[in-house]
Amino acid sequence: MILTVTLNTALDLTYRVPALTPHASHRVTAVTERPGGKGLNVARVLAALGHDVTVTGFAGGDTGRALRDQLAADEARVTDALAPVAGATRRTLAVVDATTGDTTQFNEPGPAISPDEWAAFLGTYEELLRTPGTHAVALCGSLPPGVPVGAYALLVRAARAARVPVLLDTSGEPLRRGVAARPDIVKPNADELAELTGSHEPEQATRDARRRGAHTVVASLGAQGVLAVTPDGTWQARPPAMVRGNPTGAGDSAVAGLLSGLAEGLPWPDRLARAVALSAATVAAPVAGEYDARTYEDLLPRVQVTDRAAA
Repeated sequence: MILTVTLNTALDLTYRVPALTPHASHRVTAVTERPGGKGLNVARVLAALGHDVTVTGFAGGDTGRALRDQLAADEARVTDALAPVAGATRRTLAVVDATTGDTTQFNEPGPAISPDEWAAFLGTYEELLRTPGTHAVALCGSLPPGVPVGAYALLVRAARAARVPVLLDTSGEPLRRGVAARPDIVKPNADELAELTGSHEPEQATRDARRRGAHTVVASLGAQGVLAVTPDGTWQARPPAMVRGNPTGAGDSAVAGLLSGLAEGLPWPDRLARAVALSAATVAAPVAGEYDARTYEDLLPRVQVTDRAAA
C-alpha cells in the first residue's frame, strides 16, 4: 500500500470553453468534477497503475462530503482515511480554452484547521505509517490555515522513524523546513527549486537542494522533463515531443510515477521515464488530475534518459 497525504484537499471543477476572453461572458461546453488536491491526484494515478492507495488529510462540509462520495464511487483501489473537520473543503476551478489548450486556474483557500483537528490527524497518520505493507508515503501540496508551517518536517520525521520512504512535494517555507528533516525524495518544480536555493541553474540548484537534507531531488523542468540527483547518479529524462493541453496535475502524475517505481523496485532511469511519460500524458488528458493511457503507452518507450555524469 502507498499512502498519500493531502492536507489541503479540494473538489476540482474543470470548465471547457471555446475560447477564454477577458471581460466577456462564456458558454461552458463541458463540466467535470473530481476529488482533488495534489495527493488525491497522485492516488488516482497510482490506482490506475494498479497500486492500492490510502489517502489521508482533511475533508469537511458539503464539498468534503461530495469529495468522499466520489472517492467511494470511482476509486476502488483507493481507501479513504481522510480526517473530518468543521470547515468546508475548498474548491478549485480550471477553465480550459479549447482553441489554445491553455488553462486558467482559480484556487480557493482551505478551511481553518483547529489544534484538536491537527492532533487527531497526527494520530491517524502515525497509525497508517505503522500499518503492515505500507511501502511509501507522499506528502503533497499546500497547508491549510491553522496547520503549523513546520508540519511537513514533523510528518517527514515520523515517516523516517517508522522506516517508511517519504516523498515531499510542496513549496515555500514548508518545503524549506521539510527538506531539513531529510526526506527520501523531494520533487520541486523549477520555480520552487529556485526559491529554495536562490539558483536558477537547474543542476546547481538540484545539488544544492540535496545538500540541504534531501536524500534525492527530482526537479520538474516542464518541457525539459525532470532532472534527478540521487545517491546512485544524476539523470535527466526528457519527453520525445511537447504535448499541449491542460497541465493541471502533471506534476502529481510525475510523483505517482516515482512512487510506483519505488514500490516496484525499478532502477532510477526507469522511474524517471515513467514519471515523464505520465506527466506528459496528463497534459494530454481532458480532465485535470487524470492521464491519457494511450499517450502514456506511446511516450514511455521513447522518453530519453541521459546519464549526466557520463555526459
